[in-house]
Amino acid sequence: MRVYYLSSAPFALSNLSLKRLKISRFSDLNDPFELLAANLENLEHRMAFAAMKTQLNETKGLICFSRTWSNPLLWGHYAEKHTGIALGFDVPDQLLSQVLYTSQRVRIDVDSKTKRPKLDEALVNRLLRTKFVDWKYEDEYRLFVQLDPATKESGLFFQDFSEDLRLAEVVLGPKCELPIDRVRSLLQNDLPHVKVLKARMAFRTFRVTEDRSFRRGASGAQPINPSAQRDEAAQRR
Repeated sequence: MRVYYLSSAPFALSNLSLKRLKISRFSDLNDPFELLAANLENLEHRMAFAAMKTQLNETKGLICFSRTWSNPLLWGHYAEKHTGIALGFDVPDQLLSQVLYTSQRVRIDVDSKTKRPKLDEALVNRLLRTKFVDWKYEDEYRLFVQLDPATKESGLFFQDFSEDLRLAEVVLGPKCELPIDRVRSLLQNDLPHVKVLKARMAFRTFRVTEDRSFRRGASGAQPINPSAQRDEAAQRR
């Protein structure tokens, strides 16, 4: 499946140069309800779930992707107000977990004897990919990673590009000022198969789309000319 990782331009260039992505920790994500999407009216339940979140935060990380890069909210929230970059990766479907969006807190079962919540594997797996419905615009897929303390760098963990995390596409945001030819040159030796695109705002819809005037030609990116403008008009969405 092709999925996209959006970030600021400096971070994206670092990722491309070092051929890796930073692994996120649950405690650092921007949703305070991460792993706490269950109904937690009971104080003891809140304490149990907080302890579970702390434990998982020490052993498991994740990389968050979107199924698309066309939503302008993604660029506004995760790519420095459209100045950043989206990296497209091909990841085996079985390694990705699709996020579930809901307006209701997850119901939990309680052990009849101990009166404690049943934190079984099925519940934990559901909480790992459950978010409030208003996050639905992200169309998020998650790649979960076991943390290896031996690979820790200055408190951070990273996942190297590989066959299971294969870079296939680089999309420069509508307001990204990096020269597209420079980015293509950066990739041409080690990652020549990667397609580099320039994005723009669509003309007829509230979407982000490809600026086809920057498609690679015989001598790289081509300047806009009257013919290209006519083609662009025909492509408006």
